[in-house]
Amino acid sequence: MDSVQQGMRQTDVLIVGAGPTGLALRLELERLGIAAIQIDKHAAGLNTSRAAVIHARTLEVLEPCGVVPDLLSKGVAVPDFRVRDRDRILLHISFDDIPSRYRYALMCPQNETEAILQARLEALGAIIERPVQFLSATETPGGLIAELALPGEQKQSLFTRWIVGCDGGSSKVREQAGIAFVGDNYAEQFMLADVHMDWPISRGEVSLYFSADGLMVVAPLPELDGTSCDRYRIVATVPSAPATPSIDDIEMLLRKRGPRVAGVKVKALDWSSSFNLQHRIASQVCKHRTLLCGDAAHVHSPAGGQGMNTGIQDAVALATPLAQAIRDGNEAGLTDWASHRHQIASDVVRMTHAMTQMATLTSQMQRALRDAALGLVGNIPFIHRKLAIRLAELGN
Repeated sequence: MDSVQQGMRQTDVLIVGAGPTGLALRLELERLGIAAIQIDKHAAGLNTSRAAVIHARTLEVLEPCGVVPDLLSKGVAVPDFRVRDRDRILLHISFDDIPSRYRYALMCPQNETEAILQARLEALGAIIERPVQFLSATETPGGLIAELALPGEQKQSLFTRWIVGCDGGSSKVREQAGIAFVGDNYAEQFMLADVHMDWPISRGEVSLYFSADGLMVVAPLPELDGTSCDRYRIVATVPSAPATPSIDDIEMLLRKRGPRVAGVKVKALDWSSSFNLQHRIASQVCKHRTLLCGDAAHVHSPAGGQGMNTGIQDAVALATPLAQAIRDGNEAGLTDWASHRHQIASDVVRMTHAMTQMATLTSQMQRALRDAALGLVGNIPFIHRKLAIRLAELGN
């Protein structure tokens, strides 16, 4: 052992971040018998819903972790995705015929998803060290020395063979590794709200509204009290938004972009937020002994609900080649993982960016051509099924 490591805490893997991506990685490593230390800068898991859709492929990869029954019990299955321009349906994508046992999108708020993953970890005796902040990492023979900031202004050095950054779009792990984050910012802001409202469209549908003013998504959320059926997630692009949009702000969006029928009314607001967004991808997801998953590796538009799903799949796919590298030093699987997941992330960023651009066309002629093309696509069964498989991420 290197003398620098004497007396230092040691682990095979340091996971930085305890959102859905980091939790999924930890669960899969636990299942494979790989020791890991997991830290998060927050004192507790965040209690807002943020990402709210879990696609079929994500449910499939989480099955071995034993969390899918709990996720299904907390979510609402939505079998249809429709693109609309006010009252006109431009495209209907059904998940009824996708090659999976989960023929729907599962609407489950992110805080519920995190709570279920964390409860499973706790049942296995695994803990998350909070609030602990990752500061830096230095290469050393056989691994890295990570510097951590603990509560009370204490600092700690830790030796790890691998570091996995699951610490979001502003990843400190990515920054410290010197990995570029290539892309651009969206000019628009995104507004997000969970509301109780009277809504004329079936709760079996996620609706994506195209508008010259911007896109808007309306999706059903599971009920809090088990009785009412009026809870929805709204996401929209706007030129600028208040930090916490009000009921009036949300109703204005619905009036301008939603169905023209009377009676659409927001009755209560659970929470709301606004944020700036980027479409960026890490230039590499594996550099020496640093690995990146989830938003640390790719960020993009929420169109299609791909972000959290791609991150969880990054993490679960990483666990087996990482275990192999730890046990026998064979890193070929990590090279393959990095190449494959980087390609998937690139495809997702391109697709969601294209969806966002398509949704926000302002030229009347461009919008007419777009609408005609979508109508044609919707009438070709092969393409319709291919789109459903793509949205469900089953091609991954």
